[in-house]
Amino acid sequence: MDVKTERPSAQQAAAAARAGRRIVERRAKIALLRTPGGIARADEPRRVATRIDRLARYHPDVRPVSPAAIVAGEPAAMAAAGAILERIILTDDLLGVGYLEGGVRAASAVGRVNIRDDRGRLTGYGTGSLVSPELLLTNHHVLPDAATAGFSVIEFDYQDGVDGLPRPVRAFRLDPGRFFVADEDLDFALVAVQASADDLAAFGYNRLIGTEGKAIVGDFVTIVQHPQGDKKKVALRENRVVDVLEQFLHYETDTEPGSSGSPVFNDQWEVVALHHASVPTGDHAELGRFINEGIRVSKLLAFLRTHRFPAEQQALADRLAGRALPVAAARPETGRIDPDYSNREGYDPAFLPGHAVPLPALPEALVPLAALNRQATAEPRYVLPYHHFSVVLHKERRLALFTAVNIDGRTSRSLHREADHWSLDPRVEEAEQAGEKIYRANPLDRGHLVRRLDPAWGATEAIAQLGNDDTFHFTNCSPQHKDFNQNKTTWAGLEDYVLNNADNHDLKVTVLTGPVLAEDDDRYRGVRLPRQFWKVVAMVKTDGTLSATAYLLSQEELIKGLELAGEFSYGAYRTYQVPVRRVAELTGLSFGELPDADPLAQQESTSEVREIGGPADLVL
Repeated sequence: MDVKTERPSAQQAAAAARAGRRIVERRAKIALLRTPGGIARADEPRRVATRIDRLARYHPDVRPVSPAAIVAGEPAAMAAAGAILERIILTDDLLGVGYLEGGVRAASAVGRVNIRDDRGRLTGYGTGSLVSPELLLTNHHVLPDAATAGFSVIEFDYQDGVDGLPRPVRAFRLDPGRFFVADEDLDFALVAVQASADDLAAFGYNRLIGTEGKAIVGDFVTIVQHPQGDKKKVALRENRVVDVLEQFLHYETDTEPGSSGSPVFNDQWEVVALHHASVPTGDHAELGRFINEGIRVSKLLAFLRTHRFPAEQQALADRLAGRALPVAAARPETGRIDPDYSNREGYDPAFLPGHAVPLPALPEALVPLAALNRQATAEPRYVLPYHHFSVVLHKERRLALFTAVNIDGRTSRSLHREADHWSLDPRVEEAEQAGEKIYRANPLDRGHLVRRLDPAWGATEAIAQLGNDDTFHFTNCSPQHKDFNQNKTTWAGLEDYVLNNADNHDLKVTVLTGPVLAEDDDRYRGVRLPRQFWKVVAMVKTDGTLSATAYLLSQEELIKGLELAGEFSYGAYRTYQVPVRRVAELTGLSFGELPDADPLAQQESTSEVREIGGPADLVL
């Protein structure tokens, strides 16, 4: 039998109480779902907007609808939102074949939990799912403590194959000594599986994504489960979301209720909840005979991010709770951008020991020209955080005003470069980014501002890979003529020169980078191409003082402020060290106290520059 199904559990009683308290609100939402376009009004406007934004990842023809317009209830926005949601969500089960392929991958990571006591006797069943290469997620009431987990087993492939015959079952012990955490209120347990990475890789895993927008009222959800401990089955789009609570998701069905510990998927095979309880509705005003309740994935991840673990377990938790490999329901791979933008902490101003280096401040005239982060939860709302770096974008130039990255030489990793896959950032309006169109069939290169390997550091290779992959956003890219690269060797190595300087304390540097956005830059395909680039590199010296140096990738004529005669050449570039205040003058940005930490700060004229040919030429 399934776990504790012989009598109502505490979880079922609590779920019934929550469902009872929400009768009026839930039935109002159900009534809206039964009206044309009602799906756009059945949930909170902000959540509707984020759902549409997330659907755009899987449906390229979907264009975001302004959250502000939806919140304001503007008729055009509501009509657009309703049309999008009805076309994609209310499909009458007419889905692309890719849906089935995704389901096969997702279901592969789901197994049957055999709950055993200290004498090895079977006491019940549950369902569990791999959510990282090492960790299994199920309910607290399935595995309430480490001792129970240590006695229990997870079985994969307990199911029939396409030929109708049972597949060979593979069973593994659980390893709570390596990792175990459980919480009764959220009714979840997370435990390591005692198996090699190669053994578990055969099943993949269902990555947990913390960002909102995965499911709203009206979405159909699918439960992959071992009901009553039976062979694996799928309740395929048999449940429909009818209410979204602070910590829980309610979804109704006419079929049998779900199995404890089962993952609940949306139509994109993203895990939206951990199923844990079912209660009968008994009323025709509802959509089904049962209200199923699952714990929202975002709340599970929020718990894990605030929970402190011993060092070895922390690495496993980091890999899951916001720093996992960017793969959902599949084997690990590189070169794909993490789709969960809620977990990116961005640039850290306090990264250097004993000194704060804030982001450059925009002058008043530039603030309205900075592209807004539509998912921002704090000011300034124009900052785009990534893994270990941040970007501020000029929405009219469609290029970065600046980037800021933290580099930790102690844990940096030399990751193999896969085929490049550049992506737009869904947090920013597409029209405010210079995307692939400008680079097609011409001599322009996609130039990284934050170098690929600069944010590729961390306690594990998985964490480093996230930083590496994030650099392939078009927000971190600037068009550069192919000839521009002929003299970039010194420029590209500046961070390494400073990082490996003998006077660098703690092998840490902070790098601010950007293009010089001049009014007379050449225009090409609607984008003005920058002719100069700048860097400001900060480090802490062994005596504890801060050092900040600035550099320009430029031409001698531009450095001297001379007029360029004839056609502009992109090949005659050199790297120059200049005072930090010179970069401030060129960009209009304020660098706080960094000019005072510049070894060139005592120079009388900002026209004094030093051409850099190698590390020996640097003044640090």
